[in-house]
Amino acid sequence: MSQAAPTPTPDAPDTQSGLKGRVPKTVWDLVFTLVIPILILSPNILGSGISVAEQVFGGGTAGNVRAYLLAALIPVGYVVWDLSVNRNVSPVALIGGAGALLSGALAFWYVDGFWYAIKDSARSYLTGLLFLISAATSVPLFRVFLDASSIGESPEHRAATQQAMRDPAVHRGLVQGTVVFAVVDLIGGVVNSVVNYGRVTAKFGTDDFNAQVAAVNALMRIPGLVISLVGVAGALWLVNRAVQARYGAGASLFEPAKLLERMRERGEPVT
Repeated sequence: MSQAAPTPTPDAPDTQSGLKGRVPKTVWDLVFTLVIPILILSPNILGSGISVAEQVFGGGTAGNVRAYLLAALIPVGYVVWDLSVNRNVSPVALIGGAGALLSGALAFWYVDGFWYAIKDSARSYLTGLLFLISAATSVPLFRVFLDASSIGESPEHRAATQQAMRDPAVHRGLVQGTVVFAVVDLIGGVVNSVVNYGRVTAKFGTDDFNAQVAAVNALMRIPGLVISLVGVAGALWLVNRAVQARYGAGASLFEPAKLLERMRERGEPVT
């Protein structure tokens, strides 16, 4: 079962009262996108003999299918709720929300074996392809991510980062970064598919199928995160290299004050 990735939004603001405001958002992300789905899928929750499929949905194929759908849709509901509460309409958050909705829709595609392995990595495959396609356009998607990170800057600093990203040399770095991010995401999808194909071998709708899906979700969470971070790190390195080659040592899109200083040293007006 493809899990909805945690929405890339900041921790809940202090104005939100209650436990949600006191617990780090990362913890809630893990609870709703990993822990709760695994518990729902488990045929024997923590050795207690309790099974959601059996005790809540009546067991059998119908009970297992309903438990599978509930486990798949809870992360989707959490991501959508999080977006609506935080009112985060940045491109990054919207891409994450769209991915969550895709995962929810795919939950109703009842397959096992090879096609389940493909389905569980569908978000990675589609994201990778989308980024590859965008690399051939004037707005590579990795630029959209970086642009979203500069929304809170002062007008002058934001103008500097925007001008830098429009520079042809930096644009090439953004294209290269987008391609690297896409390729790594596709590799992550292939790895996830291979693991699912090798470990999720039971028939859809059985206790064993749900248990195997839960086990693979737990197994792949950290490796999947590491692969994603490798893609982001590689893309950022390429972009930063392009920015420093163009504006000098110390220039960075993430340090707009230094970037602005380097631009002024070179006599470039920031508009």
